Amino acid sequence: MKALAERAARQVSVYFTGGATAVLVGWRASTIDVDILLVPDDDPLLRALPELKEYLEINVELASPAHFIPELPAWRERSLFIADEGQLSFFHYDFYAQALAKIERRHALDVADVEAMFRHGLIERTQLVKLFEAISPQLYRYPAIDPRAFRQAVEKAVLHRADKVIK
Repeated sequence: MKALAERAARQVSVYFTGGATAVLVGWRASTIDVDILLVPDDDPLLRALPELKEYLEINVELASPAHFIPELPAWRERSLFIADEGQLSFFHYDFYAQALAKIERRHALDVADVEAMFRHGLIERTQLVKLFEAISPQLYRYPAIDPRAFRQAVEKAVLHRADKVIK
């Protein structure tokens, strides 16, 4: 964060997602890359990324849940503030958006991440379903997504979590 902030010439919000969030919150010890979203886009920061990647020996990707699923309403308001560094403000991208994108992908590590979000109290079942319902009319804009399979995966994640809470 400090290395990126040293190259910032204006106010930009940086949103971490995926493995970076998992490491910073503490449910994973490491990640293979750092996924970020810059709002607004900033050419000087984007141009600095290749040098920073080499200097820090870490892969940085420009990715957010909205690249994979429809943007959730009010995602910025739910994004958790991390810190200010110089001109940059760092946040965890909305945990509900992260969870839904991970549920849609259904990779083993993604499923474990969603479970960790539940365990850490970062998401809750009712709100997750409500936000899925809010984006479901827009799923046609993402032709790679099978809406029925996505809905089933959300229901399974919520029911799986409900079983763990009841036991």
